[in-house]
Amino acid sequence: MNEPRRRGPIARVLGGVWDAINFTRRLVLNLLFLLLLILFVAILAGRQASQPLLERTTLVIAPEGRIVEQFSVDPTSRALSRLMGQPGPGEVQLRDLLRAFEAAARDERIERVYVRLDGLLPSGMATMREVAAGLRALRESGKQVVAYGQSLPQGAYLLAAQADEVYVDPMGSGVPLEGLSSYGLYFGEALQDKLGVDVHVFKVGEFKSAVEPYILNAASPEAKEADLYWLSDLWQRYVADIAQARGLDAARIEAEIDGMADGVATLGGDLPQYALQGGLVDGLKTEQEVEALLTERGVADEDNERGFRGIELDGYLAHVDRGIRGLSSAPQVAVVVAEGVISDGERPPGSVGGESTAALLREAREDDDVRAVVLRVNSPGGSAYASEQINREVELLKQAGKPVVVSMGYVAASGGYWISMNSDRIYADPSTITGSIGVFGMVPNLTRTLDRIGVHSDGVGTTRFAGAFDPSRPLEPDVGRLIQSSVERIYHDFVGKVAAGRNSTPERIDQVARGRVWSGAQARDRGLVDELGGLREAVADAARRVKLEEGGYRVRYIEQTPSAFAQFLAGVGRTRVGALLFHDDSALARLLVTRAMPEMERHLQAFEQTLQRPSAGPVRPMAYCFCPTF
Repeated sequence: MNEPRRRGPIARVLGGVWDAINFTRRLVLNLLFLLLLILFVAILAGRQASQPLLERTTLVIAPEGRIVEQFSVDPTSRALSRLMGQPGPGEVQLRDLLRAFEAAARDERIERVYVRLDGLLPSGMATMREVAAGLRALRESGKQVVAYGQSLPQGAYLLAAQADEVYVDPMGSGVPLEGLSSYGLYFGEALQDKLGVDVHVFKVGEFKSAVEPYILNAASPEAKEADLYWLSDLWQRYVADIAQARGLDAARIEAEIDGMADGVATLGGDLPQYALQGGLVDGLKTEQEVEALLTERGVADEDNERGFRGIELDGYLAHVDRGIRGLSSAPQVAVVVAEGVISDGERPPGSVGGESTAALLREAREDDDVRAVVLRVNSPGGSAYASEQINREVELLKQAGKPVVVSMGYVAASGGYWISMNSDRIYADPSTITGSIGVFGMVPNLTRTLDRIGVHSDGVGTTRFAGAFDPSRPLEPDVGRLIQSSVERIYHDFVGKVAAGRNSTPERIDQVARGRVWSGAQARDRGLVDELGGLREAVADAARRVKLEEGGYRVRYIEQTPSAFAQFLAGVGRTRVGALLFHDDSALARLLVTRAMPEMERHLQAFEQTLQRPSAGPVRPMAYCFCPTF
């Protein structure tokens, strides 16, 4: 017999490597198959084991983070956060809150609503007023509403005040009402004297104050005059809202805020007791005491961590969504959301891209099922060119016979007003921040900064303007004239377009423009806004314009479609078994979630996004408002 031929050492090594690769390939494929099988079983089991909605259930509303028009985190990341039991991006959509309130008002299984407000971050006064109106309507429907917080800052308190009963923790900070403000940091001395950076500003409008932090050490008199005017209007409206909700006198509330130091000192520094004494809350209770009260009034549930039969917002919306039937083929009123800074090009949800938002409006125009469009604007502005791209799509929608109604959120100023001005009708909350019709440009120059460290710029160019926008070279006077001319032209175009859209004249619009900010109520009085109201009123108006009767149409949000994988993960994350399989109750993860973002960082992102588009040219005029978030 012939003995089998023995392989050499190289062949044996190569064979071993191949066997290892084969084994790894089979292992990976088997693991993938096992994972998919587990996910598939989780979905099936989760659908069967989803939380039932029983009689006498308490709906728990506990928003974490900001209330937004549109999530700023991609669907895949949100789905993965839900699967891993992590807190997520710290956002809750306004539309989700409002539709939960509307459904709960009609749902006989919902006995009461428990509103927990400790995790709520400032979200804009107009946004808070829309949520407050939803809670008020829910209470008026006969549902008991109980609100609680360890403390209730004034934004959260506007919501809490709508409840039948308001409680705060006896060891908390009570209800620290302090008023509204618009303070910011000014870097003029730091940039010019300390660092040697010269910031050249080109603008139209003495009230266009967005550039002031970079060139001044304090706000200009014009900026203070304009800001105090609209801030006072918002504050008076806020005080009137809580006075009406709590059955108090507005003058008394103002007096107790002014006398807070003396009043709290009289009570030995007890802020919660001061709120109770002033009628702002109904009692001082711990979280455990409030939940025991709700257990006593409702149905005890040992499986629920709160002790009573309850359902959270996401779980309740899943039931609401499953109950929607019969309108899939109905005519549609489409809602397109424009939230965030307006930038050139494609931008993800939670921000506004000239191309991406225009594409959503184009989709609505080309869809035969869409009869009318509501553009929900919540933006301080940004790129003038991107704003005009979106505005052109609004005009094309109207030319196609599809009405466009704008619903302004808490801010629709500058570029946010630009994309609104040519709609058929503009709705704003009385506390919306709007106007700021103005344009500016900014060119920083680093010549003096570089001189201090012995660095100098020199070279040649083929024309007098070649390299003229290099920040390491002094800005020539003719370049400054060129930029100022461009800014003035865009401002005059802006005013002219507003005048045409508002059936006015450029002269009249200029009187209320020049970069000045108005509240929604002030803007209505000056012809910049047509009606006071929220998203619901805007949708009803759009439907009436195409003769759609209530209940005979569907409201559809047109948004960037999440990937199939993101939709798959989201479906798993909403199931009970999926949560059990992937839950990771990590305290570290909770600590890593951003609780708040400084205002200046939010504003700087507007400039950063604009500068990321080199194809836009060296001069990029902006229509942006440095509007605060309350």
